Amino acid sequence: MPSWIDIIIRSFVFLALLFFMTKILGKKQISELSFFEYVSGITIGSIAGEAITGLEKNMFQGMAAIIIFSLATLFADILALKSKSFRDFIEGRGTVFIKDGKVLEENLKKEKYSIDELSALLRQKDIYRVADVEFAVLEPRGTLSALLKKENRPLTPKDLQMKVPAEKEPQTVIMDGSILNEALRSAGKSRGWLETELEKLELTLDNVFIGQVDSYGELTVDIYDDKIQVPSPTQRPLLLASLKKAQADLEIFSLETEDEASKAMYKKNSKLVQETIDILTPYLTS
Repeated sequence: MPSWIDIIIRSFVFLALLFFMTKILGKKQISELSFFEYVSGITIGSIAGEAITGLEKNMFQGMAAIIIFSLATLFADILALKSKSFRDFIEGRGTVFIKDGKVLEENLKKEKYSIDELSALLRQKDIYRVADVEFAVLEPRGTLSALLKKENRPLTPKDLQMKVPAEKEPQTVIMDGSILNEALRSAGKSRGWLETELEKLELTLDNVFIGQVDSYGELTVDIYDDKIQVPSPTQRPLLLASLKKAQADLEIFSLETEDEASKAMYKKNSKLVQETIDILTPYLTS
């Protein structure tokens, strides 16, 4: 048999063997490894490489084996995109570990996970009680996805029927003391505005390590000297305070005047300002 045919046969044989051995060992082989599992994986790969090429083989045969492995992996990826059944076979399916707050011991044993390892994965998600979990599944990639029971989930603005402003991507307009013009344009700001904001903070461009414009159009900076305290943006809190003062003044005016028409006018505008405050408060306090 020609040596190049022997290399091709060995490559595919050991590719299949390594795949099935990894399937047998479980998802832990592609997630967090212990020292033993790490050494074991390296050893298996070394044995496979030696068995495929052999020390007595020349360099080109080794290169051929690497190319075959790479092409086989690429072909498997393409086929997995086109076929769900093949994708499930190659990548595997998620395994349910917890359902309705109960650990499914059989599935835990199937994936060769101990309760200590499951507890460690839950703690990484700030979950300390199994009973708090509605559903947890070990993903094919070896990561754990967990859904808390409804009563244990953090409250969201939607739960409280609160309106919150839409968040836009912050734009980094200063990096290493240099202005990024494209990001500045994306934020809808000019160099003049940026220079004015830096003056308010009593900073020069050279002092700024990174500067970002948030979705509210405010500039936040991190400077090289961490000992210097940079004031936080105050435009929104000041605006909210001004609106509340205006509303309070209108209320006072309505109480002080004896003219009924003026009293009605002050009350009407006080109500309008209060409605404006109610609408803007989520935007000015977040």
